Amino acid sequence: MNISIQIDALVVIGVTILLIILFALVGSLFKKADPLATIPLWMTPILWLVNAIDSMAVESMGHKYAKIMTPYLLAISSFIFLCNILGLFSIPSPTSNFSVTLTLAFITWLTQQIASIKFGGIKAYLHGFIEPIFLFLPMNIFGKFSSLLSMSLRLFGNILAGGILMSLVYSATGFVSGLIVDFNFLGPIIAPVLHAYFDVFAGFIQTLIFITLTVVFVGNEIPDELKD
Repeated sequence: MNISIQIDALVVIGVTILLIILFALVGSLFKKADPLATIPLWMTPILWLVNAIDSMAVESMGHKYAKIMTPYLLAISSFIFLCNILGLFSIPSPTSNFSVTLTLAFITWLTQQIASIKFGGIKAYLHGFIEPIFLFLPMNIFGKFSSLLSMSLRLFGNILAGGILMSLVYSATGFVSGLIVDFNFLGPIIAPVLHAYFDVFAGFIQTLIFITLTVVFVGNEIPDELKD
């Protein structure tokens, strides 16, 4: 029996290992840093990122639950952004694979459902499927899964579209270049600007959208009186 492993699975494993090493290394350096000394330049963007995500979580969830969610948001945002920009290095982006984005969105969706049951109770959660009357059951079921589909499809579609467009650009520049010389000299001239948009800018925007929706969906399930 032949067992084949998709290249995306290998990339996901590689990205995960890389992030574990980076997090462990950065964490070790921060522990050794002198809090009274001048902050090294390389720490500034990391501190900015942590503060930005923590502030976003606190605003939507309160300090107590933001403390729980912020580490996850930092990990998932780092993973998604790194996967999104792999096209810069001619590595297939795992986020252009729907099974990967669906899994990422499922984690957020599951967290949302757990929060809904935790703060509203299982009885209220189940009763929500037949509100305002039982005839709304099919629509309410679809509504429960709409966030799962929208988050996974949005991330998947944008990253896949960017990869396809860049492939078309390289094909077009290769064809035009081939009319003059035997190598694609136009690609390195035109592609960097487009990579900056489709890989870096779009990759960042899609990461921001994903974690923002995560914060909003989960935060909406937490009662306002618990958001201290």
